[in-house]
Amino acid sequence: MEPALPDDTLAAALEALAADVARSAGRLVVDERPDAVEVASTKSTATDVVTAMDQASQDHLLARLREARPDDAVLGEEDGGATGTSGITWVIDPIDGTVNYLYGIPAYAVSVAAVVGDPTVPGAWRPFAGAVYNPVTDELFRARAGAGAQLVVGETQTPLVPTACDSLPQALVATGFGYAAERRERQGRLVLELLPQIRDIRRAGSAALDLCSVAAGRVDAYYETGLNPWDLAAGWIVAVEAGAAVGGFDGPGDALTWACAPGLTEAFANLVEAGTRRHLGD
Repeated sequence: MEPALPDDTLAAALEALAADVARSAGRLVVDERPDAVEVASTKSTATDVVTAMDQASQDHLLARLREARPDDAVLGEEDGGATGTSGITWVIDPIDGTVNYLYGIPAYAVSVAAVVGDPTVPGAWRPFAGAVYNPVTDELFRARAGAGAQLVVGETQTPLVPTACDSLPQALVATGFGYAAERRERQGRLVLELLPQIRDIRRAGSAALDLCSVAAGRVDAYYETGLNPWDLAAGWIVAVEAGAAVGGFDGPGDALTWACAPGLTEAFANLVEAGTRRHLGD
């Protein structure tokens, strides 16, 4: 049974809060970015990096959210989080696309989502409000359940709409790769299999922005394995509310996350799910 969603009044308030704190953290990571960003530590592998600004951004988000919503839980990518009693959890990624941030590539974002259910259990949770903010382009993607998704740039707000693509051979597909060399090698085999069946592949380096790109019609579809809740929570609600199809084996998650224009749903889901089972395991 899916967890019940809050009413729209609360969802609207939390969508606005997500947008506000994502913007403020985004300004922090850009405005205080040193001329030479250095790796502060690594996580799963030597290529899975953390910068000092990742932690600073998370600390900023945690402080803002605890001030506004002290009874909510917070789950973030970096050190630090919070337990809660309200039944709502904030799932946050202080910089999604840290390697892009490290190299100065303008494709990274702050991702903030309010979810119900336990985000650490696959298939047991879902986002209902969220925002993804690219501070370099000043693009804010925001959505809440039942209210559509919007792109906000400055004072201009535009509804997000996926493409009308309904043919796999015409589909421009985004993807991403893991940090472990052995996983990347298997993901590469899957790309090799998919390439002859689609238009082309794009690799931007931020799962949150890839999901928003499906929502905005900038790509026709996206898939990736190995995602954590903070990688996908806000982008998931943005894509769904824009009208895209979003799924995975047990819903979006570590085993597989995919999103696509509605006209591609059956064909694309079948393609990437079958390929993932062959090359990466279910």
